[in-house]
Amino acid sequence: MKLPDDVKNIILRKFQRHHQNWLKEFNSWPLIINLDVPTEKQALDQKEGVRSWIAVWKEWENRHSKHSDASLVWSERNWRFLGTQNLPEKLVLNTPEDAVFWIGKKDEWNTVVMRYRTMVQQWQSLNDVLAKNYKFLAGYNETDFLRLIETIKWICNNPNSNLYPRQIPVSGIDSKWLESHKTLVTELVTVIKKENNGEPLITNKGFFEICGLKAPPQLMRMRILDPQLRSKTDGLCDISVPWEEAAGLSIKPANVFIVENLQTGLAFQDLPCSVVIMGLGYGIELLSRLPWLHHARCIYWGDIDTHGFSILNRARKYLPERCIESILMDEKTLFDHKPLWVTEDKPCASIELPHLSHDEQKLYHSIKTNLWGQNIRLEQERINWDKAWKVVEGVLL
Repeated sequence: MKLPDDVKNIILRKFQRHHQNWLKEFNSWPLIINLDVPTEKQALDQKEGVRSWIAVWKEWENRHSKHSDASLVWSERNWRFLGTQNLPEKLVLNTPEDAVFWIGKKDEWNTVVMRYRTMVQQWQSLNDVLAKNYKFLAGYNETDFLRLIETIKWICNNPNSNLYPRQIPVSGIDSKWLESHKTLVTELVTVIKKENNGEPLITNKGFFEICGLKAPPQLMRMRILDPQLRSKTDGLCDISVPWEEAAGLSIKPANVFIVENLQTGLAFQDLPCSVVIMGLGYGIELLSRLPWLHHARCIYWGDIDTHGFSILNRARKYLPERCIESILMDEKTLFDHKPLWVTEDKPCASIELPHLSHDEQKLYHSIKTNLWGQNIRLEQERINWDKAWKVVEGVLL
């Protein structure tokens, strides 16, 4: 025998599984939930329980009949020993509104439906993608919702503006807003463009390409560690420039150190015929666009954690003609600094990294499988600098 709380849990599960179809008004109504009417034997075994069950449903019907179109269907049972009994047999929910009323989501649902219809009336092709983004429709405040619509309108009306994002003439658009909404904007604009232009749905394009906007320049920060090399840059040592300008430098270093973190690179002292590049992270493929780097010895030093090895793997993928060496990313260095271990919040998802050496892959796997602790990591800045600098200098010997 199902009580109202049991029905509420059933409806909640159905809502979680099917709300996308409910939003698209698929013909899946009415929703009928059987209340598990007991048999006469069950009623004889638990008379008080059945009386209480009937009373609960009568009370529910009296209380909610004016607030919902859901109907409670009663049926008669002519039992041998208990006589004729009128029992609640099933609940019939005729609309999504009936269902969401049960689970306390009426106001949220009304907001979502209004926003869904507002956008689909303007861009019919968005019906599926908006249904998948129920949380966005429910969670946006009104200002952000209207700002999103205006942003999409402007992008669709100016598909190849070649403006920087902050130049979009929509009130309230700033870097922070765009950064937190660009995934959704990209998804919606992609679908609209497919409908308008009859283009195939290409999902691997990025935000700037899809929206016809100009991406801010990808800056590369480096330090030129040799006085003779610095003479090629008017004596400049610490340089932060778009990668295109970095590619045009006339320097020809023999050694290029690639370090994951900025402060590590800032700590480097002068080294003969050497350059240090800092903080590229997963943008490390930019290295492949530097002609002068292809003739240098490349040495990578990153954090000892899953992402540090993942970035090293990525660097080797983009510079296959140059065997990038790694330093200070070994088991001995890790355990020499055990008191300085911290936790890696979101480890890399990859199981295997094919461009690592055997020892690197073994260490990566040990960290990945939590052999020595949960998500351990050693940040490169925490390594004893005197020892680290001796290793760096030793590379040049």
